[in-house]
Amino acid sequence: MAEALKVAVAGLGTVGAGLVRLLQTQHDMIAARAGRPIEITAVAARDKTKNRGCDLSGYAWFDDAAEMARDADADVIVELIGGSEGIAKDACEAAFAAGRHVVTANKALIAHHGLQLAADAEKAGVTLAYEAAVAGGIPVIKTIREGLAGNRISSLHGILNGTCNYILTAMRETGRDFDDVLKEAQELGYAEADPSFDVDGVDAAHKLAILTSLAFGVEIDFESVAVEGIRHITPDDLQYAREIGYKIKLLGIAEQNGEGVFQRVHPVMVPMSAPIASVEGVFNAVVTKGDFVDTTVMEGRGAGDGPTASAVAADLIDIAAGRGGPAFGVPVSALRKTPTLPLDRHVGPYYVRLVVIDQPGVMADITAILRDESISLENVIQRGRDPGAPVTVVLTTHEAGEAAMQAARAKIEALGAVVETPRMIRIEPFEE
Repeated sequence: MAEALKVAVAGLGTVGAGLVRLLQTQHDMIAARAGRPIEITAVAARDKTKNRGCDLSGYAWFDDAAEMARDADADVIVELIGGSEGIAKDACEAAFAAGRHVVTANKALIAHHGLQLAADAEKAGVTLAYEAAVAGGIPVIKTIREGLAGNRISSLHGILNGTCNYILTAMRETGRDFDDVLKEAQELGYAEADPSFDVDGVDAAHKLAILTSLAFGVEIDFESVAVEGIRHITPDDLQYAREIGYKIKLLGIAEQNGEGVFQRVHPVMVPMSAPIASVEGVFNAVVTKGDFVDTTVMEGRGAGDGPTASAVAADLIDIAAGRGGPAFGVPVSALRKTPTLPLDRHVGPYYVRLVVIDQPGVMADITAILRDESISLENVIQRGRDPGAPVTVVLTTHEAGEAAMQAARAKIEALGAVVETPRMIRIEPFEE
């Protein structure tokens, strides 16, 4: 058997320790599949005394990941530190300068610096691999870059954050509010102490920017992703969605047409018959639309030590077996600069929830505003009456422009009888 592929692991948190255990446990099977053994030679972390649940005694220890990337006896540096700047970026740059491959699970790093890192890898004649950066255990990067390479992909959408999917699932199933379920998610380890990146949509936006570049052959443009989180979603919204045949999901959506590329992350009402509607809990899913293959649906666990370590191991096996190529499917110089279309160009149906004082003329005022913005109603839901008191009114519209809907919402909010900020959720009538 050929000489072992030597691996140095930077970061020994949940995923790093999981990778060590995987490579130790599956050693013989991986060697058979890669055509040669994959051996860890060095590790780097800040605290050498911490018990990580795996045997690290046979590996060289580095306190500094960038130093390890420069000096370790290794062919590949695995970066599992996280963060778009600082030591994670330094370690990757040092690895390329030393002519070493890099495997990373760092979606923020790839979303912000992926083009430069890919160019550095090309210049050094080595591989930048990042299967674990998007959707954990789902092989979505390999599927899009290799399995669907014969297709022009026109759109993709996905549940890219398991924390948000868990929260929305639990809220719908139990009727509890956002804050209560978020606290539970933190206690279970699904959400961080500061959950902002997850619940405000930033984590999903990092992943969407990467998938957009890979699927459409365009430069990564994270700054152009329209982002909205789930903090404003209530159990009432989830119940109303159920009544009209929908589920609410936080989706990343990317579409391209002759004018440019749409990239957006926000809560969406999807038909219960859509494949992605059945993806619950901490699971992720990605749906692509190709010109020859039509619709492809991928589903699996999106995070955790096992699924993420599995994705890292897959990249290591490819490198060991000599399977490589440009990080984004084509050389960085071949990625297109394409205009990103603003969210106000979106057209589709909408759900709007209002809390208004139950008094004569309110609905007439609201429908007049919608009429003036050329928005037509499909459905109105109001249960019971309570003259002079606040009541909930739910509206769904036919297809309307985003700009018109935002203008109408602002005008409706200004009405004296409207006592809460109107809540609006886009409806996506995905095909079955």
